[in-house]
Amino acid sequence: MRLALAQFNPIVGDIAGNTQKILALAHQAMAAGADVLVTPELALTGYSPEDLLLRDHFYRACAEAMDELLELDGITLVIGHPVKLGNERFNAATVLRDGNRLGQYHKMLLPNDEVFDECRYFTPGAAPLVFEQNGLKIGVLICEDAWSIEPAAEAADAGAELIVTLNASPFHRNKIETRHEVVRYRVEETGVPIAYVNLTGGQDELVFDGASFAVNKAGEVVAQAAAYDDELLIVEVVDGDIQPAKKATLPGPVESVYRALTVGVRDYIGKNGFPGALLGLSGGIDSALTLAVAVDALGADNVHAVMMPSRYTADISVDDSRDMVQRLDVKYDEIAIWPMYESFMSALAPSFAGLPVDTTEENLQARIRGTLLMALSNKTGKLVLTTGNKSEMTTGYCTLYGDMAGGFAVLKDVAKTLVVQLCEWRNEQAEIIPTRIITRPPSAELRPDQKDQDSLPPYDVLDAIMARYVEGNMSAEEIITDGFAEADVRRVVRLLKINEYKRRQAPVGPRITHRGFGKDWRYPITNRFS
Repeated sequence: MRLALAQFNPIVGDIAGNTQKILALAHQAMAAGADVLVTPELALTGYSPEDLLLRDHFYRACAEAMDELLELDGITLVIGHPVKLGNERFNAATVLRDGNRLGQYHKMLLPNDEVFDECRYFTPGAAPLVFEQNGLKIGVLICEDAWSIEPAAEAADAGAELIVTLNASPFHRNKIETRHEVVRYRVEETGVPIAYVNLTGGQDELVFDGASFAVNKAGEVVAQAAAYDDELLIVEVVDGDIQPAKKATLPGPVESVYRALTVGVRDYIGKNGFPGALLGLSGGIDSALTLAVAVDALGADNVHAVMMPSRYTADISVDDSRDMVQRLDVKYDEIAIWPMYESFMSALAPSFAGLPVDTTEENLQARIRGTLLMALSNKTGKLVLTTGNKSEMTTGYCTLYGDMAGGFAVLKDVAKTLVVQLCEWRNEQAEIIPTRIITRPPSAELRPDQKDQDSLPPYDVLDAIMARYVEGNMSAEEIITDGFAEADVRRVVRLLKINEYKRRQAPVGPRITHRGFGKDWRYPITNRFS
């Protein structure tokens, strides 16, 4: 029996377009001699449709699309889609063959943690599904079902000799290795080989990395699709076991993050119909990495960089920005902000009389830049990419309506120390980021001789504390016990808490850890818990 795993990039809500993609993949699979085509989870609608799943006419559109797929002859289809039966909604997989519905499986385990909210929408399924193809009995699972023994064991008890699992498994660091490990456990427990198909593409803050694979009875990954790219992975099942097939080389840990960022930018811009992106270029490492990602995602012709120097902007910042845009050949403008700043200060002088200079004057510069970028966005239709990183988002080292103003926060889930690694990796491919941008001490350049480390702990310390507190859910006391200075820990935790109102107003950005500041992070703004 020949099985085709349809790893592809749907668009949420584009039911007609996704249906055509599935039909095209089915014809490709038939041309390759496949007997069965398996799509990812909710392939018909994209993942996740969120509150579209609460609308009855959404299900009617899905039913019409399923009727269209039912007309295809010559191959068995396993289609991921939502279905409403009476007053209950299910995350389903339906098996179609030559005008017949051979069965429908309802996802048993509904994740309700991290970015998942399936209990809001679906009723859990209660029964396994096994269908027969070429004398082989095939069980069906959907995503979370494979992360626990019970659904796989029930499929095996129902006679499954092969299990296919439909997935919408979003990327975070080391996720591919974790999937391999989990599926090996299920194979070891059931003695049944498993084929795993996953989505690709970006959907708001989520990135789906594909990397579909198959594990034989011995627990070996014997077939591996590429990460991030659409692919039809064909595997043979002989004598009840999956045979060795194509094994793509997977990206390393830093490359994988870089590619996730580019996919996130490409699909957010492309799927939402923006003609391109623009960003403020400062001569610093964060905006340099954002520019590199944008160009790799969209092409140089679709990216516009703007340098907005003030009296505090170092000459080398301007020089390095000019150097980088020349290397990348992107559209570039320079707009001096100091005359505008002086006009604002003149207008505010009566209200500021007798008050000391503080961060207000610094933030005003950032807000002038944000206003200019949003004006250019309004005029051209291009989306503003913000350039702040996760370390800054944690501590509030960013300005509301200033450097936070924009439509997509490329580095929102990327710690400062990882920003450096990503720049170094990108330069290993081709040196597009001037070395001095990477090696200079970071500075907001909003006052004389300013350095980030004047206001924050060293980034290696800050990022380590952040990882433990935000991503590891450790308490301040536990982090201090790990050997970190109490003053640093208390400071970071305090800054994290008092800046929740800022993060709530930040644009979405690609998630690359298992705990980003988006759907993963739901803390009250008004909060006195210590």
